[in-house]
Amino acid sequence: MIENKNLKKSDRDNFIHPMTDLEKFERGELPQKIMHSGYGSYIKDIENNEYLDAFAGLYCVNIGYGRTEVADAISKQAHKLSYYHSYLGHSTEASIELSEMVLDRSPKNMSKIFFGLTGSDANELNVKLVWYYNNIIGKTKKKKIISRMRGYHGAGILSGSLTGLKNYHVNFDLPIDRVLHTEQAFYYHRTNLDQTEEQYSKYCADQLEKLILSQEPDSIAAFIAEPIMGNGGIVPPPNKYWEEISVILKRYDIMLIADEVVTGFGRLGSMFGSDHYNIVPDFITIAKGLTSAYAPLSGSIISNKVWGVIKKGTDQYASLNHGSTYSGHPISCAAGVANLKLLDKLNLINNASETGKYLNERLLGALSSHEKIGDVRGAGMLAAVEIVKEKKERKFYSKPGLIAADIIKAMKNYGVLARAMPEGDIIGFAPPLCASKKEIDKIVDVTKKAIIEVIS
Repeated sequence: MIENKNLKKSDRDNFIHPMTDLEKFERGELPQKIMHSGYGSYIKDIENNEYLDAFAGLYCVNIGYGRTEVADAISKQAHKLSYYHSYLGHSTEASIELSEMVLDRSPKNMSKIFFGLTGSDANELNVKLVWYYNNIIGKTKKKKIISRMRGYHGAGILSGSLTGLKNYHVNFDLPIDRVLHTEQAFYYHRTNLDQTEEQYSKYCADQLEKLILSQEPDSIAAFIAEPIMGNGGIVPPPNKYWEEISVILKRYDIMLIADEVVTGFGRLGSMFGSDHYNIVPDFITIAKGLTSAYAPLSGSIISNKVWGVIKKGTDQYASLNHGSTYSGHPISCAAGVANLKLLDKLNLINNASETGKYLNERLLGALSSHEKIGDVRGAGMLAAVEIVKEKKERKFYSKPGLIAADIIKAMKNYGVLARAMPEGDIIGFAPPLCASKKEIDKIVDVTKKAIIEVIS
């Protein structure tokens, strides 16, 4: 075991950190925290500093830290059967039980689940299956995927192309040419300030249709979107948005991939965001809340309509030649089973609804009148505070992100971890679903204190 005093040096010398300025980190110019333990909504570093985690890791530790029920389930599975593959019809008890639990909780039109490891790989599979489906039914030109600007769907080659944040594309030769991007559904950032939410939703649908018509309409295969935009700024859809979008998708026979990596399993106060917003998807992408990040696991949930075609296609042509060594890994599936049982036992979805409402109301009451706070928004146990240079004229800072980073640093000094969202001065919140109102009070009070300290 490396002594604490040498851990930071070893970290800089050996470990490549994702989403990090690597040169500055190696020089020791970036904040460096090595986490050690956690319980409930709190986490400690190796220097015994305690933090209230107001972002649940990365939207993912939904049941909170230190749940021995999940740790025990992982240990029990590892001792009994640490691994077996799921190729050629093989299964484990854990993968079968979790499959049934997920489908029991999914929207009624969903039929089967394929397990992966990350939201990125699940989105890659969803797109592959869209292409496969269209090939099977003879629509071989129907291959293009439309995503949204500022949407987040991963950081791989295809999933990174689907992501609509420009910094994920620079110098990576992305996006690939089968991926297109449409209006971002970000009401606060609308160009026409006179638009109502309903008018803006209609505008977004019109822009989507305009993009479809600018291509060969029969070449558009699917539309992928998060029910509520996550990394793009924690942005709930404007009123009537999903109704308007659904009309366009149906008109042009375009499939819907609902990316529920963030919203799946309770974060909005509903089991799935699709049910929350009355969306009827062809595919649902899940990950984070599936195991509360106690073990890596993702899933592609496939609708009855899609499954029927895929099943017949493999019977006619060949096996479904997709998968990995770790598909349906029994340890990860055992963690998922224990996690979903706790989600039910502790009534955490109801807590996310009630405490999430309290979080958003408290943030709005505490911050909305501040002259530099342009927008306070959220849904369920998700919230965001957007800082602007000038509120009345809605002017943004010329170098977005610097103010938010300073506020996050100040919050950390006061013992609360939130997140500076990419490509903007936006403070993001996604507490564990088990967070109490007392913990919400601390989050809001520290946020207000840090904002006053940094920008007043």
